[in-house]
Amino acid sequence: MWIARTLEPKCRAYLAEFPAVALLGPRQVGKTTLAQQLAASQPSLYLDLEAPSDRAKLAEPELYLREHSDKLVILDEVQRLPEIFQVLRGLIDANRRAGRANGQFLLLGSASVELIQQSSESLAGRIAYLELSGLSVLELGEAASQTLWIRGGFPNSVLATSDASSSRWREQFIRTYLERDIPQLGPRIPAETLRRFWTMLAHGQGSLLNAAALGRSLGVDGKTIRHYLDLLTDLLLVRCLQPLHTNSGKRLVKSAKVYVRDSGLVHTLLGLDQAEAVLAHPIAGASWEGAVVETLLSLLPERAIPSFYRTSAGAEMDLVIDYPNGQRWAIEIKRSLTPKLSRGFHQARADLQPHRCFVVAPVQDSYPLTNDVIATNMYNLAQEIVR
Repeated sequence: MWIARTLEPKCRAYLAEFPAVALLGPRQVGKTTLAQQLAASQPSLYLDLEAPSDRAKLAEPELYLREHSDKLVILDEVQRLPEIFQVLRGLIDANRRAGRANGQFLLLGSASVELIQQSSESLAGRIAYLELSGLSVLELGEAASQTLWIRGGFPNSVLATSDASSSRWREQFIRTYLERDIPQLGPRIPAETLRRFWTMLAHGQGSLLNAAALGRSLGVDGKTIRHYLDLLTDLLLVRCLQPLHTNSGKRLVKSAKVYVRDSGLVHTLLGLDQAEAVLAHPIAGASWEGAVVETLLSLLPERAIPSFYRTSAGAEMDLVIDYPNGQRWAIEIKRSLTPKLSRGFHQARADLQPHRCFVVAPVQDSYPLTNDVIATNMYNLAQEIVR
């Protein structure tokens, strides 16, 4: 089942503007499917660098790839062969001299830090980056909002034939990452230890990072906790949302808020296999917040800066978006059909002076809560962001 991805037009535009495009995202999020869709309209070559047969073709990479200089070459899981980047630089420059400037390579990677480090050293000025997130409410439609929240955005999970099948897929996804993928990247971390840490993050979904408290629970120091967090962040499985820094004179929270990026993984880590179990669990509100945050951030235009706002006096805004044109949007997220505005919300709005202010809740339609605050649902606000 092919589902049009909102990132496809931008990916096509980047291929027309840059010699190489790196499409980043966690495993099984749909990178290969999108790449094949992009390749269908032009001569192309696909190589999976985890397949021994395809890796064997690159025993002499420069010689082999030069024979396919007239095609879009797609290299999947490119972080598995980091030495390829030096070769790509030479091929890109040679193709440029021969008159083919752009659309030469599409690089797919599921470990952003390694891919970016290698490519930034070798392909500076020759590569653009895009990140593919899970399926969004804009891609599946407003009616899928609840399913997306419960199952998360991984295609195999959200499109599964039943909740039980979806839950089993997510459990195997987690096990594969812990037992195979992460060890292949080099870190020597026991799978059970990392799963406990991942589960602790799920329990504290959307809470402020407290490395010392996490360390005490796992019996390690704060430096080790940050290493674990950096690893899951680099694998695009966890997001650290930074606090807004202003010169307002307020005493602002300085710690990041930590989210497990996929709400379906949150539920599986906590053993919540059914919608009823999620709704009855204390994590429901925080999980909903994380799902909304991840959906909106995946749709932001380039150079838009997301953050959150919180002061020691209790003023708080779940999400602040500063656009390159100077516009500021303030967004509060509530899991309630009748959202109420708190004193902390009003104080944060007074501090931030946003151009637009929204409260996102599972409501049917958008409507004004006050003269300058709009209650809306995730689908409608997603449409506003891409408009």
